[in-house]
Amino acid sequence: MKIVVRPLRKSTTSAWQVCIDKQAITFLSEADARSYVATLEARIAAPHPLPLREAATGLAAPL
Repeated sequence: MKIVVRPLRKSTTSAWQVCIDKQAITFLSEADARSYVATLEARIAAPHPLPLREAATGLAAPL
């Protein structure tokens, strides 16, 4: 996943844009944009346990 933070040149304000692959999200400040990216990267890096289901034997098993 490619994440890029860049200023919006077309904007008359100091707006910033976070581009995630082909999606773009606009923020009113660079600090807000970078904070969003930091939160996103932390969530991506967080452990994600596999959901478990009860097998016929009663033991938990990965789906």
